[in-house]
This record gives sequence, structure tokens and C-alpha cells, in this order.
Amino acid sequence: MIPRRRFLQAAAASAVVSAGAAVLPASPATAAAREKPGTITDLGPASVASPLGNAEFVGDVLYLGSRGLAPNVVGAWDLGQDKVTAHFDIPTGVGIWAMCKVGTDVYVATHTRSDLYRIDTLTGATTLLERYSDDYIWTMAASPDGKVYMGTSQPGRVLEYDPATGASRDLGQPAPGEPYVRSIQADATHVYAGVGTNAHLVAIDRATGETRDLLPAEVADRDWVSSMSISDTHIAGGMNSLAELLVLEKADPAAYKVVKATAPGEKYIVSVLIHDGYVYFAGRPSGTFYRYHLESGAYEVLGVPFPEAATVRILEHGGRIYGVQDPGVFVYDPATGAIDYVSHVQKGFKAAPEEPMSVHSDGRRVYVGGKGGCDIHDLATRQVTRLTIAGEPKTIMTVKDTTYLGVYTQAALYSHRAGDAEAKLLFRTGQSQDRPKDLVHDQLTGLIVMSTQPEPGHQNGALDVYDPRTGRLDTYRPVVERQTVFSLTALLGTVYMGTSTQEGLGAPPVTSTARLAAFDLRTRRVKWEIEPVPGAKAVTSLKNTPLALYGITDTGVLFEYDLLRRKVTRTLKVCDRGGDLVLAGRYAYTSDEDAVYRIDLARLTSEKLVTGLASDWFGGGSRINIDPSRKALYALKGRNLIRVAI
Repeated sequence: MIPRRRFLQAAAASAVVSAGAAVLPASPATAAAREKPGTITDLGPASVASPLGNAEFVGDVLYLGSRGLAPNVVGAWDLGQDKVTAHFDIPTGVGIWAMCKVGTDVYVATHTRSDLYRIDTLTGATTLLERYSDDYIWTMAASPDGKVYMGTSQPGRVLEYDPATGASRDLGQPAPGEPYVRSIQADATHVYAGVGTNAHLVAIDRATGETRDLLPAEVADRDWVSSMSISDTHIAGGMNSLAELLVLEKADPAAYKVVKATAPGEKYIVSVLIHDGYVYFAGRPSGTFYRYHLESGAYEVLGVPFPEAATVRILEHGGRIYGVQDPGVFVYDPATGAIDYVSHVQKGFKAAPEEPMSVHSDGRRVYVGGKGGCDIHDLATRQVTRLTIAGEPKTIMTVKDTTYLGVYTQAALYSHRAGDAEAKLLFRTGQSQDRPKDLVHDQLTGLIVMSTQPEPGHQNGALDVYDPRTGRLDTYRPVVERQTVFSLTALLGTVYMGTSTQEGLGAPPVTSTARLAAFDLRTRRVKWEIEPVPGAKAVTSLKNTPLALYGITDTGVLFEYDLLRRKVTRTLKVCDRGGDLVLAGRYAYTSDEDAVYRIDLARLTSEKLVTGLASDWFGGGSRINIDPSRKALYALKGRNLIRVAI
């Protein structure tokens, strides 16, 4: 262990300037008289939004399903009245990804947990029909005879629900070993399943269960068939991650076309519709809307309804094409070529607290990341403003007067200055990466470092080294072989990295234990790697004093690594699941869903500072952030942002 006297000297030094942190004046919220540690101040809903997950038409009413709200809702936008006339609560699950209709009934499927609901649009009754063991129901479609088919994960299987009998049938895994069925369609004889993380397009005979993979050999190395539409004669599937549309003839699958979406940087085809001799499809990350003519092969870029927005569903109604996105709905008129945009919130769709993804304080305000941007809480005035960003801010930090945000799905880095209406895009990582994990600033070199996780099914996370003075970006992949760098801290030109054994989602880990590694920002080389805690799958957070590194693992074990002796000197079981770790003098703080823990780093003991939080973060786990004054933490209680005095 580190000698007590030397530890306390280092803790005092780190309390003055914590590595990688901005030095800012104390906020008005922390400048009051000394508070008792553990005092909670409720700052209201952390992030209020109304992101959409899917939609379905019944008559002249567009039923829009939300995701990330509590409860989630289906809002009925009556086109004749041009307003949302009703909401239907969906009380379970964290989001609605899948919807379809049978007659005048709308079927809604949720994820985490995976429940199937029916909305009777004539009576307004909402009924829970079935609960499934799968983590996600991603996709759903109805057959012409009124059966409902669902694609799930994990594992990737196909389920059938019969509204006439209420019975469910498991059609199994169309591609055994693959974890995702992300798109599904059905006709009178077959169910068609789009599979990832290794792409398959499987036709399942509804009568016999026999399967046949229709994916041409030319595209057999793609990642996903993640979206799909069918007609009487054709199947159209959107493929990742080269942004390609696959069009097959049902009668002769060998007669196919591969159409490449041409917007710069396009990676995904997120939704598809075959209608009136055309295939309409939408790309991501650009948000571009495309059309392909089945007979002539003509390809068109129709426009960008909302830059970088994901289109979760494309529907036809009354001769117009409707595209459902997080911010709203675009309407394309093929007769005129015009694209109009509609805010579903302005039409009366409910906005509510969502599950946040990140939290960060610059001392005067708190950024809370969610779907499509951040809510920014001014600590002095208690006013909340919305910073719109195309994507999901997963990690945030401030250096001097600039806040940096790592954004999913493009593994992008944005910057924002307080008071600016918009954030500035600095770079997109590329390198088959999509999910930022952590950000750190090295004071010695002035460099900003971001770690990222690869796209689903891909190998090797990356480390991005960005120079804000010149705009130069250098990306290192792999940096720790066959792992993702999960957490970062920086000291005197060295970035210390805590890893996760999980590479791209859906890819089984090939390494057994998370690592701690050191990356030299001058030589751009990994200096050393160790496995700090046996059996740990991830180092979820990492911080440093001048003498030691402190990390916490997915199993809630805190470890101390002595930088002089170059070894792990102490460990402590704090909780069952690790989250963020922050330091303030001789104390460290971490949290799980229910409590914030205070850790005495000299004695290496822990206690609960506050309990009963029931924090509702997106994806489970927990997040906390520390005010630069080192007098308070920011966390969640339920879905409300709270300040915890320390």
C-alpha cells in the first residue's frame, strides 16, 4: 500500500488540480454555507424528451411509439384534425422499437423487458398479451392472414403470435449462433428475417419451418440486414455497415441488385419501404432520404429531411411517404418532390423525462446527455435549455471554457461553448467505431483523448488522440488487442486505460479479463499492460492522484495501483456493480443504481453516503459526476437530476 503520509500529501495536491479537470470558480449552487455530506438537492427532471421508436397507420391516424420514457406511450396523430388526440400508456420496457397492425388493432413490442401489447383503436383498450424471455424485440410484422411475427435478441430468434388463439410459437434461430434478428417481414408462405452481427437474409417456410438463406455470396461478409420491406415480387433489405440496399426478386433470388447509398460517410440503411415501383430508403448517419426504381434501376437522392437524424420507419399513406424520426416526422410528396417536416411534440405528443445517458458539471451548469442532445441545467437560475445534437452524448468533459461531448452513433466528438445555440462537430472517428466510452484531457501535452467501442460484431476498440490547437486527429486501433478501452485518466503525458473484454456488441469476448494499460502520448505506444483484478470483465472508471491510479470494475471492486512500485497494492469490494468513480481529496465516490458510496482512500473503507436513489439510467448501470469545486456530486434519483453535497 501507499504510506499514509505520502498518500495524504498526494491527495491534497490532487484536490487542488485533478488531472484532466478544468479549474473553474465554484458555482453559485456550491458557494453556500457548508452542507452536511449526503444532503440532496432535487434539480428536477434530468432530461425531457420525446424520442420515437416506431409508428403505424390505421386509417387516417398515425400511431407513434416512444422510447426511453416512463411510461412509454403511443400517441395517436389524427391527420384530419392535425393533432395528437390520444395517448396509450405502455407501462413496461424501456422503449418501443417494434409496431405493426392487424385490421384496426395496433401491436406494440418493447425491449428490456420484451412484452407484446395490443391497442384496440376502436375502444382505446390497451392489453398486455405476452411476455417473452428475450432482451429485445427489435422488429415486428404482420402476415396477410393476421399473424404477428417478431425478431428478437439475445439470442436472435423469430417468434409468432396468433391473435385468433393467443398462442405464441417459437420458430427458432434463423441463423444459429447469431445474436440479432433486426428486421422481419411476412407474406402468405414465408417469414423473412434479417440477421446480424454476421449478415443473413433467411426465408422461413411458415408451414414447415424449413429455412433458406437468400443472401448473395457477394455480400455474405456484411454485418447486418437491419431493415426490410417486401412486396408481392421483391424483397429489399438495408445492410450495414457499408450503407447498401439489397434488392432481390422473390421468384429468383439470384436476380439481385446492390445499391450503394452515396452520402459522404453513410454507414447504415435504417429503414426501407417498397411502394409503387420504388424502394424508398433512409441512411445514417447523414439522415439522407433515397429512392431506387425497381424497373429501370434509377437511383435518386431525394433530400435530407433532418440532418443526421435516424429514420426508424418509412410508411405510405394517401399517396405520400412518411418518415418517422426522433425529432419528428417528414412527409414526402412524390408528385411534387416536396419534403415537409412536422414536430410531433407541437402536434401534442407527450414529452416526458427520459432515461439519461451521461451527466457532467462545468461548475456553473450541468449537462445531461440523452437521445438527440443534452438538457443543460443552469445552476444559478435553475433554467433548463436544450442543446440539440444528432446522436446520443455518452461522455462529456470541460476544458477551460469549452465542453467536449463524445457522441454515438458515429463515435464523434463535438465541442460546445456556454451560450452557443449549437455544438460544433470536430471529428468522426471512423475505423468501424460507433460508441464513445470516455474522454480525458492531458494537461502536459494539451491533447484530448477519446476511447471508443467498435460497431456491433466488429473487433478492437480504438483510441482517438485529438489536438484542439491544430485540429489533428490520430486514431489507434487496436490499442489493447481484442478489447475496448472503457475508461481513461491522464497524467504528465501518459494516458492510463481501463479496458472491457466486450468488443462490438453481439461479438463474444475472446479475452477473459479486463486490463489496465499505459499509453505514452509522445511515443504513441502502449508502455505496459496488466490484469488488475482477476475475473473482472471491465474497468468501468479510472482516476488518478499524483502517486496512484484508482479504478473500479464491473463487479464493484475498487483497486489501487501504485505508480512508483508499479503494482496493484490494495483492493476493496464496494458494491455489486461498478459505475463512475470520482476523487475529492482523500475520498473517492462511486455509485450503483440505488446508492452513492464514499470511499476513504487512506483507510480503504467504504460507506453509503446516500441510498434509495432508484436511479433510472439508460442501459442500466449508474453515472455520477463531480462539481469542479469538489463540494458536490451530480447523480439521478429516479429520473430527476440531484445534487449531493460531499
